[in-house]
Amino acid sequence: MSDSDKDKKIPSRQDLTLTLLELLCQIAPEIDPKAIAIERPLRRQVDLDSMDWLNFLLGIEKRFGIAIPEADYAGLISLDDVLNYLQARMVQGKTTD
Repeated sequence: MSDSDKDKKIPSRQDLTLTLLELLCQIAPEIDPKAIAIERPLRRQVDLDSMDWLNFLLGIEKRFGIAIPEADYAGLISLDDVLNYLQARMVQGKTTD
């Protein structure tokens, strides 16, 4: 890990949540981010089809530089799951670079 990698600050959980909701609203502008329950299955709450969900995950990869292997998709059900996954990957320093 380079010195610049060590200096990168991991965003707070609140900042990550806001960014994820922003990405979600770009894909499904009709949703109300305030109505999202963090622990409930996200796709059911906002009625995302499989392409929208894939676009959401790809948006996360692009925004944060975090590779999300297809094998991990099944574990990303709620916003809480996505947040936990994203934070863990950031700590590990696994990016798409």
